[in-house]
Amino acid sequence: MSDSHDNLPAIRQAVEIFNRVGCSLVIHAGDVVAPFAARELRNLRCPVKAVFGNCDGEKEGLATIFREFGQIVAGPLVFSHGHLRFYVSHYPLEQPPAEAEVVVFGHTHRAQVNRDGNLVVVNPGEVCGWVKGVSTVALLDPATLVVDIIPL
Repeated sequence: MSDSHDNLPAIRQAVEIFNRVGCSLVIHAGDVVAPFAARELRNLRCPVKAVFGNCDGEKEGLATIFREFGQIVAGPLVFSHGHLRFYVSHYPLEQPPAEAEVVVFGHTHRAQVNRDGNLVVVNPGEVCGWVKGVSTVALLDPATLVVDIIPL
């Protein structure tokens, strides 16, 4: 998920979807914006890894809330989950690092999925729905690397 911009009803819908499908991890690619919106992510049944976006103004407050259920850091965030190596940034990358298998970014508010060999690049679009008019999240199947863009 990315670019939720304090849209509480949309964040709640995203949380409901992630819980229903049994996600083992949720990635937020930035622009949660305020701590009150981040509190909604406490309702997830899995941890959250996130990066700050350009509209995340109250970083200290966001970091405090995120410690309850995951982490939020200045991007990029590089980590392994299961058998996959992830690279998360708020901004699109011109050249993903060679070791990355899944790149997740936001900022453009435009959902997209690109494959290049063993590399999957995902922008889940905007949770808020205010810029492009459509609220979306992405679901990645780690076994097949198939990504579905899901409207909220």
